[in-house]
Amino acid sequence: MKSLRTIALKEAQNRISPEVKSPSAKISDFFGSNVFDKRKMRDFLSKDVYEKLISSINQGELINSDDANQIATAMKAWAMSAGATHYTHWFQPLTGTTAEKHDSFFEPSGDGAIEKFAGSALVQQEPDASSFPNGGIRNTFEARGYTAWDPSSPAFIMESKAGKTLCIPTVFVSYTGEALDYKAPLLKALAALDKAAVDVCQYFDKSITKVNASLGIEQEYFLVDESLFNARPDLLLTGRTLFGHMSAKGQQLEDHYFGSIPERVFSYMVDFENEALKLGIPLKTRHNEVAPSQFECAPIYEEINLAIDHNQLLMDLMEKVARRHHFRVLLHEKPYAGINGSGKHNNWSLITDTGKNLLAPGKTPKNNLMFLAFFVNTIKAVSEHADLLRASIASVSNDHRLGANEAPPAIISIFLGSQLNDVLDEIEHSRISKKIKEDNALWLGIPKIPQILLDNTDRNRTSPFAFTGNKFELRAVGSSANSSAPMTILNAIMAEQLVKFKAEVDKLIKKGDKKDIALLTVIKKYIKESKAIRFEGNGYSQEWEDEALARGLSNIKTTPKALDAYLSEKSAELFAATGIYSKREIHARHEIMLENFYKKLQIEARVMGEVANTAIIPAAIAYQNSLIANVKGLKEIGVDSKVSIDIVKKLTEHLEIVKTNIDAMLEERKVTNKLEDTRDKAIAYDEKVKTYFEVIRYHADKLEQIVDDSVWPLPKFRELLFMK
Repeated sequence: MKSLRTIALKEAQNRISPEVKSPSAKISDFFGSNVFDKRKMRDFLSKDVYEKLISSINQGELINSDDANQIATAMKAWAMSAGATHYTHWFQPLTGTTAEKHDSFFEPSGDGAIEKFAGSALVQQEPDASSFPNGGIRNTFEARGYTAWDPSSPAFIMESKAGKTLCIPTVFVSYTGEALDYKAPLLKALAALDKAAVDVCQYFDKSITKVNASLGIEQEYFLVDESLFNARPDLLLTGRTLFGHMSAKGQQLEDHYFGSIPERVFSYMVDFENEALKLGIPLKTRHNEVAPSQFECAPIYEEINLAIDHNQLLMDLMEKVARRHHFRVLLHEKPYAGINGSGKHNNWSLITDTGKNLLAPGKTPKNNLMFLAFFVNTIKAVSEHADLLRASIASVSNDHRLGANEAPPAIISIFLGSQLNDVLDEIEHSRISKKIKEDNALWLGIPKIPQILLDNTDRNRTSPFAFTGNKFELRAVGSSANSSAPMTILNAIMAEQLVKFKAEVDKLIKKGDKKDIALLTVIKKYIKESKAIRFEGNGYSQEWEDEALARGLSNIKTTPKALDAYLSEKSAELFAATGIYSKREIHARHEIMLENFYKKLQIEARVMGEVANTAIIPAAIAYQNSLIANVKGLKEIGVDSKVSIDIVKKLTEHLEIVKTNIDAMLEERKVTNKLEDTRDKAIAYDEKVKTYFEVIRYHADKLEQIVDDSVWPLPKFRELLFMK
């Protein structure tokens, strides 16, 4: 009888890519075709209602019920003309995935049936709030929650072979008003940042009335053949390989990065890119990543709320389209031990309504002073809230990646590059002359703020937060994460910092300092206060860990303890000042994140036990029995086989260690599951239950190297990583 692995390998080897046809030879012909964008709004709405909707999108103005009815009617007409029969409020609960509940436009009437979609259905729906993670905000018997339309993110149509659905991006809140999703806090953070940034911009340019945070998300992922995926229960249930000895060939030859894209993978990329482009996701880049079977795609920058909606949609699309190509997408941060994991690099900047990037150096002293104000305040904000930013990227899957030799360390630091680092050092040690009147000679020893060249720095892949010319790149976000979590924190801490900056500058101006001198004085102060977080060297080195400790920087390597930063007094003041989270909301989220952490480890422990007991141990025993029979047979003909006996002894040793530790892990789980405090339980799973994983895996992987290849039940790394 053929094993599941043998069958899977044969199926994978015989794959043929399905034919992929683009809607048009030019992307511009079909880009956004499934989006209710401004052009379609103009076509389906009256001029008056269209202008009101645009004002709502740009300025957050409320839409009245009559206008909502007209917008809903227009949306329905457009969606039905494209073939949609249902609609849904599309939202992002705290599960880490997206959610939707479909309703039909169809409604019975007295003389038959009609297609109907009222403004009330557009603006609000009522999914079950108690069935989503809520951290105790809702009791099981208290089911009511609401989704509410987010006009700033356009409605879109999701296609499948079975039909089309109009999707309306929404926030998700409880009956009592607390946010139960990722989007609502993000929108609050963006509003707070907009106001604070505009206030600071007024020092430099009175025409600026709005500042948008901009984001470009680079998405890394692995592909694996679906048959091999299904033959690996660990991949199927946890997203990563809990067992598996490293392939003799991995990434050591560095021959995969930017290499020729395999034809089957290329076909898949084109297919999901077409679907993404129809949804208005501006994908621009695709390439092979460092590890075998690892790839990356990246879009053009967008307003941050839309960029995150698009990334969530993209991950969903990638998984759906992968099945058409008999692939499975692995978004786990570390699906394979021993090779690079995957991240989601968040490239963040600030753009004014006049088109200026506030993080782009200028050509004049005045423009560079504006740049320095926002640049230094970003450094100061991260310096003040480094632990909270670390907490925002924490997860059980990202713990495998942070600090490994392909990802930023758990220590939050900022890389600026030598030129900018030197500029800040020079400003810090220079003396302000308040007697000089000329704008170009505000600093004694610096005739003007040096012109800072765009992209003047090398890149530091070991830095979790690096300046890359006209943006900061938060490299530590995990590939499976919803970027709303870290982006909510980054924009919130920046909003708070800009408010403090303006207060300090205004205080100096009130005392009699000229505006530019006041600005420079506070900038100089912040440069000095935030110096400890700046680091230009190798973030992977032990020397950096030692130096970071001396600087007073935190090195929190595991999620349960990193999450404590959400409940700190400093964070409470931030959330209160910006209005992003109430005390109840943040405690609920803390509880949800801890639950998510220990439940995922709980699943991994159970899967590890099941696979070891039902697949690995039986395979090893079967091979052991065949060797014992071989030894007996050889003895019968007068031959002593030390080789077979040695192998039997090694098999026995590894088998006993695997079984003993599986049983001990089960007992530890039973003890840990009785803990009532969620934080205690998460820490116990991390520090007690998870400690068994490494020893079980080590000895199981030793068995993989000994057991007859034809008997081993699980597809091996060489098969998972190098199948084309």
